[in-house]
Amino acid sequence: MKPADFLLIIHPALAIIFVFPLIGIVSYYSWQTRQRRLAIVDKKKSKIPPIVGPEHVKIGRWLSSAVVAITLFGLAHPIGENIIKNQMWSSNFLQFIFLVLMFVLTAVSLYFLHSARQKHWRGIFATLTGMGIVILGCQDGVFRRTNEWYMSHYYYGIVAALLMVFSLAIVEEIYKDRSNRWRNVHIILNCFALLLFMGQGITGTRDLLEIGKYKLGG
Repeated sequence: MKPADFLLIIHPALAIIFVFPLIGIVSYYSWQTRQRRLAIVDKKKSKIPPIVGPEHVKIGRWLSSAVVAITLFGLAHPIGENIIKNQMWSSNFLQFIFLVLMFVLTAVSLYFLHSARQKHWRGIFATLTGMGIVILGCQDGVFRRTNEWYMSHYYYGIVAALLMVFSLAIVEEIYKDRSNRWRNVHIILNCFALLLFMGQGITGTRDLLEIGKYKLGG
């Protein structure tokens, strides 16, 4: 296996090792949390321990961060290849610096999104993180399959990452809102994200094969 081939499989390997197990854990805790909440509403004694709620939030934060991180890693490989191929540090130095700064600033924005408590700061850092993901995803070299966007690993991944950023941004509002509006929004959007993650497993395998054939000239 050549070094370039090894770099190509790091992204799916990290997804299988870290992200997909977290998806299963978060999904289990979310179901347990909802069943406990419904039992309490019906004034029934639940056998589900109270710890499931805080654990769902904690591991959900890990999942959101992991999804954004692996999205950035997946974008870094093709963008890096394009930088090296065009020797961008000498041919277009400003764009080279811009791309490096975009990766750094997106990661920093995600970090501050985790620690922000005020609503406006969460909105600002969520917006900056989302903008960074979208801008980097639009760069040359990224395999997008725009002609089949409805079955594109790239578009599924970008939307899933943005949904994870949004989940981080509203987590405080979920517990403050007594009307459960934000909680219902969270449930609906993350059920959709779960479908996207399933699609990621299929489209990622397909694209990995097609990218390999493309590089071999097949």
